[in-house]
Parts: sequence; C-alpha cells; structure tokens
Amino acid sequence: MSHLNSYGTARLAWGAALLGALASGCATAPAATGDSAKLQGIQTVVVIYAENHSFDNLYGLFPGANGISQATSEQKTQLDHDGKPLPELLVFGRDGKPDARYPRLPNAPFRIDAPPVNRPPTVIVPSPIHDYFYQQEQINGGKNNMFAAMSTVGGWTMGHYDGSQFKLWQWAREYTLADNFFQGAFGGSYLNHQWLICACTPAHAGAPVSMRVRLDANGKLEKRAGSPSASVGAVQIVSNSLGGRVTLDGWSVNTSQPPYQPSGIPPAAEGPRTHADPKGLKIGHVETGEPVPPQTARTIGDTLSAKGVSWAWYAGGWNAALADGMQAPDAKRRVIYHRADDSPNFQPHHQPFNYFARYAPGTPERALHLKDGEDLMADIAAGTLPAVSFYKPAGRDTQHPSYTDIMTGDTHIAGVLEKLRASPQWKDMLVIVTYDENGGYWDHVPPPQGPGWGDRWGPGSRVPALLIGPHVKTGFIDSTSYDTTSILKFISKRFELPALPGVRGKAGDLTPALN
Repeated sequence: MSHLNSYGTARLAWGAALLGALASGCATAPAATGDSAKLQGIQTVVVIYAENHSFDNLYGLFPGANGISQATSEQKTQLDHDGKPLPELLVFGRDGKPDARYPRLPNAPFRIDAPPVNRPPTVIVPSPIHDYFYQQEQINGGKNNMFAAMSTVGGWTMGHYDGSQFKLWQWAREYTLADNFFQGAFGGSYLNHQWLICACTPAHAGAPVSMRVRLDANGKLEKRAGSPSASVGAVQIVSNSLGGRVTLDGWSVNTSQPPYQPSGIPPAAEGPRTHADPKGLKIGHVETGEPVPPQTARTIGDTLSAKGVSWAWYAGGWNAALADGMQAPDAKRRVIYHRADDSPNFQPHHQPFNYFARYAPGTPERALHLKDGEDLMADIAAGTLPAVSFYKPAGRDTQHPSYTDIMTGDTHIAGVLEKLRASPQWKDMLVIVTYDENGGYWDHVPPPQGPGWGDRWGPGSRVPALLIGPHVKTGFIDSTSYDTTSILKFISKRFELPALPGVRGKAGDLTPALN
C-alpha cells in the first residue's frame, strides 16, 4: 500500500473511531496512528537548499550508505564519445584543453582532497557543466559512464571528498541521511529551484531562436564538426552559451533570468526599476537572452496560502540584491553575481518565486512571503518561524564550486542548524537539508525511471539529503526512493493540501525517516 493510501486509511479509521466516541457520549478523540501520528508531531518545516554536489561527491564514503564502493565497474569506467573506455582522466581548463595544474589520473573515481590532486575543501575548485541536455547524455540510460565525456572539465567530474571532515557529515550521523534522493529535474540550479516549489518547468513559448537548443537526429546535443574526444579535449557543441536555454517546444530548462528585480538583467532605461529589461542584456561576449515571462503555474506557496498555512522564502542577501538590482541600467552592481569578499554573490536564478506573476513587485504576496536571510535568523531566535520556511543561502554560503569553497557553506549551514536547535520551535520541527542538483559531478546510482517516476524532465542524478529534528530517526540511513518533489509531497500531506500535478507518484514522502 502506498504512503498516500495508508494515510487515507488511517484518516478513515480515525474518523470512524471519533464518530463512535461521540455516539457513546465521549468527546475525547482517539490517539492518531501510523503516518498521521508522525505528521501531527511536525508543526514547523524548514528546507535548506545548498548547491551543486552529487551524493558520491560528498557522502560516497559514508559508512553504511550506498556509496562509491558499491558502484559497478561499468559505472566507474568512463567512456569516450565512441563508447570506448578512456585511457585516463584529464582535467580540462576553460579553453577546453588539458589543464597542466592537474595530474593525469586513472579512469576511476578519485579523492579531490588527497594525493595526487590535493585540493582541500577550503579552496575553490572547477565547476563541471550542469546542463539539462548534458546530464541526460552523462547518465547514458542509467550506466552513468559518460560524465567525463560530456563535461567541460573532463575527468574532474569523477572527484569526491572524504566528507567526514565536514560539520554536516556529523549532523547526518546524528540524524538521518537519505542515500536514495534524486534531483527533481535534469540539469542545473535554475530548473531544480522551480521543481522545488512547483514540480514544474517554466514556459517560454515566445523565446527567440537564439535561445533554443540545437539537437541532432538522435535528440542529443549537436556536436561541432571535429569535436574532440574526452581523451584529448572538452566536447564542443553547436549551441552557444545562449542557445540551449529553451527546448524546441518552448520550455525554459537552463539558466534564464527572472522578469523582476533582483535579476541578472538590469532595468530598461525607459522601464520600471522593479523589472528586468525585456530585451535582455548583451555586453561583449555576455548575453542573457530575454528574461523568462511571468509564470502562472500553481506553486506550493499558492496551496499553502489557500489553506491559511503560513510560509516564507528566505534568501541570503535578498534586501541588498533588491537595492542593487534597481539601480540605473549603467550602474555597477556589487551584489548580484559579484564575487568580492564583501559581496554575498547573490544569484537571481536561485529565487524561484521571483519568476511568478503572483509575487511580482508591489503585490501583497511578495511583501508577505519573500524575505531576507536576516529575517530568518531573527525569526529563529524569536520562535516566530512560519509553518513552512525555505532558506536559500547567499551564493558565497551555498558550497557552489567555482565561486565559493565547500567549507564556508558547510560552516554556515551547520551554524543555521545550531540556531534552529536552540529555537523555541525546535521540539516540533523537521529540517530538510538537501542540494538543488549534482553540479555535474558523477554519481553511480541510476535515477529511477518508469511509470510514476521518470518523465522528460527527470529525475536527475542523486544528491545528498539530511533529515534533522527531534522527530527524526537517529543514526539512520533512509534508502527510500525520493526526489525533490518528495519535499512537496510531505508538505502537502502534512498540511492536507491538494497535490501539485508534477509531483511524482512513486516518490517517497519522507515519513519513513520519522519516528
């Protein structure tokens, strides 16, 4: 019996018992049973969304988990574009050629923080491409053996860390680590943030041809003539950095900018400062394309509001980025995408509600639900968190390769967890710490497919997920099959909300991790 059916059965049994009690003159309701009882103990849900690491990359050495030692030879041995095993792993630089700063490596998973690579988690490392179309080719029908071939950084995708040095690893040991949790959609942060809040892909039916992908007769990325093998250099595709953001039938799948500030697109000179220039931005080789049109699909925020359940999206650096984004088009912006030490390095495409018309500038819903990271800290301390809170750290605290190191984000998120544990609301709290996507890093477990699971959007590769709180099993590894939509399924189940259409039927609802 599915979780949903067992929950429904439990509610019917509860209702029958209540009617019987009332008929006998007793007004005391019976104790809840099964999943119903588990859910009633959770009054506050907090979701912390980190960035760009696969499960094997951070937790592949976690004792008792389905880690790298359980990968098959086929999954570990990376192939070139002709289907032949690579003779060795090369790390490519930004020019697509072997980077002399990195050693040549055997064709196998390797430690990033150990010889001969020796890159500790306190240093910034390359960021593998994490693209909707690339990832599907990397997964290669579940064999997971094309990661090095279909990457801008080649063999770097096969790297992993000894995660026992991280604070979050210790939280995973104390509470529950889910080792079968998959990113909701193929590709990168932009699309997976959308799937976190609506289990949907944004529509961009009017996108220009320049933003649309170029695919070959087999439905794969069209390679340039003479594109090198992964044993020589990085793959070269026909679509440029602007192309490939939108599917041929008008769905926005790779990083695109929101229509409202803060956005990676400044306001138009003649337009409102609260909006992105509808023509997009082009400066030299940097081109954003058009902003995504305001979206109207139903989100988890909509269903929570309709039921009268309080919620908020907290974003590190939100207030500073909003002020930064509303400057004149020619002003220098020091918060959005700026990587100086004093900048939060705010990432506009990590703010999914800012793409929706319901949360447009000037709306009551925006003022009520879109908050700054400092508001989160104040609400934690005061014990005034809403029933459902999403927290997106600022870019420098997300653990995203290429613009921050892992240890900074690990320290930040662990610090937030300590604050939550000290909060007056802790006794009734469930905290979910997970990652938006794998960041292009290899993982050996194939994403689930078939009816009730796979569709054209995903799920993508496996990512870490920690479930934390006084109602969570301790020292537990949960191997239930989950994906990002499992978070939506849990919230909807707990607060008796209608299910969002894109939530996958066979994805678990997180209750197996609860006592």
